[in-house]
Amino acid sequence: MQRTRSLVHRLLGGALLALGIATQALAGPLPGQGITVQPLKSSLAEEAFQTLLVNRALEKLGYTVLPMKDLEPATEHLAIANGDATFMANHWHRLHASFYENSGGDAKLVRSGVYAEGAVQGYLIDRATAERHGITHIDQLKDPAIAKLFDTDGDGRADLTGCNPGWGCEQAIEQHLATHGLRDSITHRQGSYAALMADTMTRYKQGQPILYYTWTPYWVSAVLRPGSDVVWLQMPAGGASDTRQPNGKDYGFPADQQQIVANRAFIEKNPAAARLFEVMRLPIADINAQNLRMSQGANTQRDVERHADGWIRAHQPVFDGWIAEALAAAR
Repeated sequence: MQRTRSLVHRLLGGALLALGIATQALAGPLPGQGITVQPLKSSLAEEAFQTLLVNRALEKLGYTVLPMKDLEPATEHLAIANGDATFMANHWHRLHASFYENSGGDAKLVRSGVYAEGAVQGYLIDRATAERHGITHIDQLKDPAIAKLFDTDGDGRADLTGCNPGWGCEQAIEQHLATHGLRDSITHRQGSYAALMADTMTRYKQGQPILYYTWTPYWVSAVLRPGSDVVWLQMPAGGASDTRQPNGKDYGFPADQQQIVANRAFIEKNPAAARLFEVMRLPIADINAQNLRMSQGANTQRDVERHADGWIRAHQPVFDGWIAEALAAAR
């Protein structure tokens, strides 16, 4: 009982300390007063939720936050490095590594902390086709008979629902097709990912075979459930060891994490924002849940703002802790 009381006292003391820091800081000018920030996201609407949470925290610190602008990942990194924008909240540490380095790397950008971890990517097919034909690995599609199962336009090649031009996953998919000799048997279908996936899901509902790329956090895997409705395809044996998942399977993409990337000059002048970007954490499951609500129709800007504000209310002590740490860093 004494140990329990001691733990409670320590936790209460920590909470009061955080409250004291915030209260003391709020008594004076906020660190972001008079400073305007420009957030970016990609054309993917589902990235707005994570970005809005960062916006809300920055506003609490006194920053004036402009409406987020949409750019594709390579251009996002370049705009932030050049000072034309301030930050993005959806940088994939591994998948976007080339975009980061090509935009100036650590000399112009900062990516500290882990905003969301446990991101998984890969190729999936419907479970019924996988079990009927014993398909477990993507290189089985070299067999014309297997590839033809996923042919949607009659050319004999499998049609893969893939990535928008300019996305990091586009490069990875193209590399896989070349490395594993799959260009003659798989067509990488590109365009609007959302529109292509809508068509893919229609085919699934009609009982037709489907082949697609996706990632988490994203709502697709809440509708087409891996292990139940669909299955992950593995890479050919002897692939790169760094893409092997904790379950021992190799989906061709290493487990990844999402980070907040910001302009280095801004970070060096704004210790409060720098600390905020370091400490913010968002569970993958919460992103998936919000993205699913968008897929079910709650996808307007007002809806997403409501989701973000609702998340903050439901996790108020966590949010307040972020603010307290950021304010302390600015003292």
